[in-house]
Amino acid sequence: MTSTALSTVILAAGKGTRMKSRLPKVLHEIAGRPMLGHVLANTRFEGSARTVLVVGPDMDQVADYAHSQRDDLAVVVQKSQLGTGDAARTALPELRDGEGVVLVVFGDTPLVRAGTLADMVETCRMSGSIVILGFEAADPTGYGRILLDNGKVRRIVEHKDANEEERRTRLCFGGPMAVPAAHFGKLLEGLSNENAQGEYYLTDVVSLGRDAGIDCVCVTCPEADIQGVNSRADLAAAEASLQQRMRREAMAEGVTFLDPDTVYLSFDTKFGRDVTVGQNVVFGPGCDIEDAVTIKAFSHLEGAKIAEGAEIGPFARIRPGSEIGRKARIGNFVETKKAKVEEGAKINHLSYIGDARVGPRANIGAGTITCNYDGYSKFFTDIGAGAFVGSNSSLVAPVKIGDGAYLGSGSVVTKDVSADALAVARGRQIEKAGWAAAFRAKNESIKKTSSGD
Repeated sequence: MTSTALSTVILAAGKGTRMKSRLPKVLHEIAGRPMLGHVLANTRFEGSARTVLVVGPDMDQVADYAHSQRDDLAVVVQKSQLGTGDAARTALPELRDGEGVVLVVFGDTPLVRAGTLADMVETCRMSGSIVILGFEAADPTGYGRILLDNGKVRRIVEHKDANEEERRTRLCFGGPMAVPAAHFGKLLEGLSNENAQGEYYLTDVVSLGRDAGIDCVCVTCPEADIQGVNSRADLAAAEASLQQRMRREAMAEGVTFLDPDTVYLSFDTKFGRDVTVGQNVVFGPGCDIEDAVTIKAFSHLEGAKIAEGAEIGPFARIRPGSEIGRKARIGNFVETKKAKVEEGAKINHLSYIGDARVGPRANIGAGTITCNYDGYSKFFTDIGAGAFVGSNSSLVAPVKIGDGAYLGSGSVVTKDVSADALAVARGRQIEKAGWAAAFRAKNESIKKTSSGD
């Protein structure tokens, strides 16, 4: 085969009834991304001619999500649930006849690696064989078995159709299949539903191909890479597998996890080198962590950029839009949102900084709040370089604190403060000598009178 064209068919028409959810199965998330999103990302190959997503009736939510991720994608509807072979046939009108390779994958197997699929496509392209993905199952119950004849794939038999001897086979079919495009349509048209489930099995393409003189090659992968998701328990297992994979990859690139099993990453978490992450840290989508950052225990980050040498936590919440500068310090029980904290600035404890800029080397005292929302709109607070904000201060936006300014503790600041100025905005303290003693005496007298003493 010489054509480099590639068409990908993603089968996502299953109802996912075992999930017990209003959300379509393939839109349930793993590592902060829908399962279908993982599949779409792992099938984005250079030179791809066409990607076709097969959905069931009334699955507009799935189609809309797919279109939001890929603009080169066509969606077709499998009107009746007649099996995986019928689903693949639904995609035929959208494919280019006879060009290159057709790769078929499933929308509910999100952990198959892009490199594995690329190897399957290349093997099909070079050999002209059908290529299937197999794995050695610890418990093969329920899986289709791959039957070999002198080392070559003879056929795939579904579990319900297998006899006792065939069920003892532990080499199982994982789902993905690469087929020469020149044969794909003809093989699908030859499928029969004479089986235990009365469905058209995609797996029968292998035996039909063999009868037509087309060899089948089995490429294998670890079982953890091919696990499908049909229930909430499966979803949790897939999440655990992907988290372990991402943790290992991060550590291999120079990240230290003090307790790896308690750290949760998102599909797009980026780390520099010499990053140290404490226990029970969660990274939501959109986090970019540069070199030599320390993130202490029980912190939660999402949509944030953390620059080199910064220190976060413990118990910090870094919300979307936060940019934490070089060697900045975000301490315990600090929350930031859409805040730019510049180089060397410190927000050490018990503060909320939202819709704000904190200038270089500024110091924000404990209990400081930027009051950014008036019930209708958000407003911006600008804190200049080297400014000192005393503890328990409230900055009512929009407001600007000049470079080097000093705010007295307990202030409620509603007006701009000039550079290098002192601002104190709190009630004047007064003292009345003996007032407390007189107050107590008065109340004790009333208490005795009312009790009859």
